[in-house]
Amino acid sequence: MLMKTFESRSNDGSNGPAGWRWWASILLVFVIGCGPGEETFSETETPEEAHQELLLNNGLSLNGLSLNGLNLNGLNLNGLNLNGLSTTSFHNWFQVNAALRAEVMKYLVECAVPAGATRTYTAPSTGTTYTWTGVLGLAPSWSSGLAATTAELQVVSGCMAAHANKYGLHVSVSLRGLDGAGGVIATTSAEVTSHTLREACFFGNLFDGSTGVFGGNDGLTLTAQQSSPRVCGLPGTSSTSQCSPMVYVGSCSLYCTRDSGNTYYTSCVYNGVTYRPVTTRMKPSDIATCGNGVCEQTETSGLPAYCSADCGG
Repeated sequence: MLMKTFESRSNDGSNGPAGWRWWASILLVFVIGCGPGEETFSETETPEEAHQELLLNNGLSLNGLSLNGLNLNGLNLNGLNLNGLSTTSFHNWFQVNAALRAEVMKYLVECAVPAGATRTYTAPSTGTTYTWTGVLGLAPSWSSGLAATTAELQVVSGCMAAHANKYGLHVSVSLRGLDGAGGVIATTSAEVTSHTLREACFFGNLFDGSTGVFGGNDGLTLTAQQSSPRVCGLPGTSSTSQCSPMVYVGSCSLYCTRDSGNTYYTSCVYNGVTYRPVTTRMKPSDIATCGNGVCEQTETSGLPAYCSADCGG
């Protein structure tokens, strides 16, 4: 599946509000051949072109959006289609902070809607049109206009959490697991070959008003000499979350059940609730090692680690 490997990028802001708040520091602007204030992608672009756009522009920040209680009201009931996006309840939710909630919809649609399909919304109060492009298709019922199932809300929540990292760096991550209908998320042979490191599991529910999201480690622990921008799933020597307010639960294996091929997790049980998770894999080259003579992104000043041996000073 060409469109399944995504890049996570974020900006870590030190003055972000406390609590369940993500994404306000995203400074990406998706204005491509359109008038002022419009956000759109060409509906005629190929999946390959859309994939490249995603790799260049994907990003989630850990500051600025209250995720605890991300209830889309009428959208949950009417489906993630034109009817769902045209309700008064969705408009009322969206207009509270259009720029921020357009970012929410961007990642929600990428996770829930199939590759190449788009969802468009025109704000009645401003006339601004927003078009969001699907990528993963994890919520087939919701995408078709039906009410979202609990499994779909859970796997989309896990997908949105998996997009996040703490630092403003590009890191491609391969998503594995089951979609909301129980189908296996497809992978390409190239993706399987390149993304070989078991990274993390992500699960939860951003839409029920209380749960939030959880992240766990899938077996790879960073040593004192290693660093990576993917600290939400690779806590290293720390036993606590470096991606608060996401809750770090420790080893995925303590809570989650693997598939028969030992490739991904099919379910996770936490605090007595069963969730449909997503499992992530990363490239070995995205782990930096201090002392190898290369000053890598995460070893520069102000990022997860500073390696004087490789970066000087």
